[in-house]
Amino acid sequence: QVQLVESGGALVQPGGSLRLSCAASGRTFSVYAMGWFRQAPGKEREFVAAISRSGGNIFYADSVKGRFTISRDNAKNTVYLQMNSLKLEDTAVYYCAADLTFSRPSYPTTYDYWGQGTQVTVSS
Repeated sequence: QVQLVESGGALVQPGGSLRLSCAASGRTFSVYAMGWFRQAPGKEREFVAAISRSGGNIFYADSVKGRFTISRDNAKNTVYLQMNSLKLEDTAVYYCAADLTFSRPSYPTTYDYWGQGTQVTVSS
C-alpha cells in the first residue's frame, strides 16, 4: 500500500506557472507508475499526465501538451507536475494516483491509490 499527499496548489493568474508535488510513503515508490488527474466543479475527473516507473514513458492529455511536464524522482519518492502558461480552464482539484500496471494510464479506474487533491485556481 502507498499513501499519496499532493501539495503546491494555489491561486495564480492566467499565463502563470505552478509546480505540484506528490509525495509517496509506504510501499516502494518505484514500483508504481504515477498519474495526475484533475476535476473541476460539476465535471468528471479527467486525465492530465502519466509517467512510467522509470520515467521512460510519459503521456499527456491533449489539453495540456506543451504546457505541462510530469516528472518523478524515485530517490525522493515524489512525482511532480510543472504547469506553465496556465489558463482559466485549468482550474480544478488536482489529484495524483499510483498504478502498479501502467496498462491504461489515462483511465482513472486503472489506478490503485489516490491522494486527497490540491486546489489550483487560475483567475485574474
